[in-house]
Amino acid sequence: MTTFPAGEQTHQAVLPQQPALESVRADIPGSRDETAHGHPATARGTGREHGRGETDGRRTRPRRRHAKSAATAAEAAENGSGDASPHNPSYAGGIGASRVFVLSKEGDPLMPCHPARARELLGKGRAVVARQVPFTIRLKDRARAESEVDGVQLRIDPGSKGTGLALTDERKEVDVQGAVVTVRRGLVAVELQHRGDQIHRSMQQRAGYRHRRRSANCRYRKPRSNNRTRPTGWLPPSLRHRVDTTYSQAARLCRYAPVTEIHIERVAFDTHAISEGRALTASEYQQGTLAGTEARAYLRARWNNACAYCDATGVPLNIDHLRPRSRGGSNRISNLVLACAPCNQAKNNTPVEIFLADQPDRLAKIVRQLRTPLQDAAAINATRWQLTERLSDLGRPVHAWSGGRTKWNRDAMGLSKTHTLDALSVGRLDPENGNAIVRYPGQVVVVKATGRGSYARTTPDRFGFPRLRRSRTKQYFGFATGDLVRAKVPTGSWAGTWTGRISVRANGQHSLTTSTGRFNVRHRNLRLVQRGDGYGYSSRPEPAEATLWKTC
Repeated sequence: MTTFPAGEQTHQAVLPQQPALESVRADIPGSRDETAHGHPATARGTGREHGRGETDGRRTRPRRRHAKSAATAAEAAENGSGDASPHNPSYAGGIGASRVFVLSKEGDPLMPCHPARARELLGKGRAVVARQVPFTIRLKDRARAESEVDGVQLRIDPGSKGTGLALTDERKEVDVQGAVVTVRRGLVAVELQHRGDQIHRSMQQRAGYRHRRRSANCRYRKPRSNNRTRPTGWLPPSLRHRVDTTYSQAARLCRYAPVTEIHIERVAFDTHAISEGRALTASEYQQGTLAGTEARAYLRARWNNACAYCDATGVPLNIDHLRPRSRGGSNRISNLVLACAPCNQAKNNTPVEIFLADQPDRLAKIVRQLRTPLQDAAAINATRWQLTERLSDLGRPVHAWSGGRTKWNRDAMGLSKTHTLDALSVGRLDPENGNAIVRYPGQVVVVKATGRGSYARTTPDRFGFPRLRRSRTKQYFGFATGDLVRAKVPTGSWAGTWTGRISVRANGQHSLTTSTGRFNVRHRNLRLVQRGDGYGYSSRPEPAEATLWKTC
């Protein structure tokens, strides 16, 4: 009989080994192996629970990686890590980590994974970083054909100044009462910030420059013939920008995630009711503010033939804009008052809040007549159909939903009012039967449209005449404005490693913008992380005061 020394440790290679539990379904949300969401799962055909690939033959408790409450491991395993229970309002969960995009070795999208799983794959050398923002990894040993991908849904809440996009997955689960319910989990939240106002101001400035050049020293010059036609579906550049950027971000998410369908909120605003500030009846829609009168007569009756700023009477009165046209004011009757010539000239384009800062009573009386601006509502009404048609080019079925349904879903789930949470609430949801939103990402990726530079070849002065000629070279020393770089500063007050976006200069002393400030750095100390794509990226936390299922 052969004996082994008691003090000698048996080599690991001769011990019984449990084979790796990595199946074809390892890429679906119900498994923690490979690219899992962190949801608990049982290995098919093994009868054992496993966490990250291998077990030792003993039944192990599922590892809780991002549960946000003191619930037991069994409850977290039943509802998913960090998920709120539809039939247990006391379970204070619902906030989870934002998922990481995963690509196969061919570049096809797989199911997003938890950040902890992404770190593990990168640490083992099984994946490489494909993109920094949004963070995306690519597997080196798994193809799309070897994975079973359920797919996710893209939900969009369009807005005038910002648009919310959310990637979700919906799964049927059995609750504690034995009923089959559909739960929705938010995977990734993106807030897109438009720059339509900036484009509008630039177009107005360009129009002013051109008008100035045409009219200067040309007293008898005829105006340009207004014979230019516009194609069908034409939109102003500021509105076309909203459609293009929303489509661009939706297409990008479809490249990084297996999107199977798109849900969009298509709402029409009643500008007449918004202008009046109340609900209108059928006959009231035919009678506006100026029904049966003209603007000047209405203003004379409204202000008793007196100046709104100094109560002067018996003098010529001009029509003045409370919010100046140069500052975005409109010609709505609520934005107009009567003013004498001295007051009109003294106010000029000064906001009324500054002009009447020393007269609070008069300011309150004048501001009381202002109404909610209609620019944002008009922008949504003008782009809602074009946006829906444009999204259909992505090859996914597009479902349009009303804004009332989104609001009802958000209120029923107890969510705060943000673009991303509105996007998460878009679509059919039946909370009364247990179908609910059980989790949303705690961090939101903020994508701000910055543009790719200017087409202008000269820099004009304040009169619109060329002041200097701009360089046509966009890259210097391999870098372009807007690139995401990592700088290693050896000495000085900014010594250290910094990551941010740069503004290039011809002398190689580029300007780096970080979260803590802006400083200059030599090009030899920079390393390119990601090329600029016309967008700036940051993050913000989702409001934590949202409590899922607080009203049901």
